[in-house]
Amino acid sequence: MFFPYRDDNPHTITPYVNYSLIAACVAVFIWQLSLGRDGELAVYMFGLIPGELFGSVRIDERIPRPPGILTAFTSMFLHGGFMHLIGNMMYLWIFGDNIEASLGHRRYFLFYVVCGLVAAAAQAFAAPMSPVPMIGASGAISGVLGAYLVLHPRANVRVFVWLLIIITTVNLPAWIVLGVWFLGQLMSSAAVDASQPGVAFMAHIGGFVAGAVLVFFFKKRDVRAFEPAQSRAFQMERRPIRYRRGGSVPRAGWGDGDRHGPWG
Repeated sequence: MFFPYRDDNPHTITPYVNYSLIAACVAVFIWQLSLGRDGELAVYMFGLIPGELFGSVRIDERIPRPPGILTAFTSMFLHGGFMHLIGNMMYLWIFGDNIEASLGHRRYFLFYVVCGLVAAAAQAFAAPMSPVPMIGASGAISGVLGAYLVLHPRANVRVFVWLLIIITTVNLPAWIVLGVWFLGQLMSSAAVDASQPGVAFMAHIGGFVAGAVLVFFFKKRDVRAFEPAQSRAFQMERRPIRYRRGGSVPRAGWGDGDRHGPWG
């Protein structure tokens, strides 16, 4: 199990926009849950449907929808389940604050939206006749990851690894963590049909590339690319699973003493 949970870049500002984006996605997801069985209808109301944009698919006129191009924005705040939401918000929490600091509050929001729109366009062009709604913040967050790779490739990401009965945390350079992630998206995109339901890998790829390129136009003038690391790479700490006396349920945890992660 390979799971990043924090990075070593210090906070230089309070990332109000990043917090607001996370809060907005969580609030919209709670709204989706409150709809019960109508939650699927919300996906068709506000999700991006590539076939609609290109005129190859007609949507039931009884379903109220904003103009098709506007759904490229509304779809960024919808999610298909708890794991979809948690995974996206985790990556945004870890990497978004430093990008907001490098761009500034207003430009970070604009950058996030533009990357999301480029990601939506990439997925739509990959499957122009698809009737499947596309939802999720993954495309915009992929842009944040692309920007992070450019600005902080040597920053260390604390990665949680579970190997059978050993829990290990390792410092890995961001270029490895994000490079492996991007390679996985490329390989997956080649193995699936973009028009079928599932993960929108082309959106991830399009957003990531957009973020890596656009960050040069959005960053502050005094911000340099390829910043050095703040800690040593490949440091490892292992914590064996300890068992309670008289019980059969293992107690698991990791303990490097830090509380700078998303649950800290």
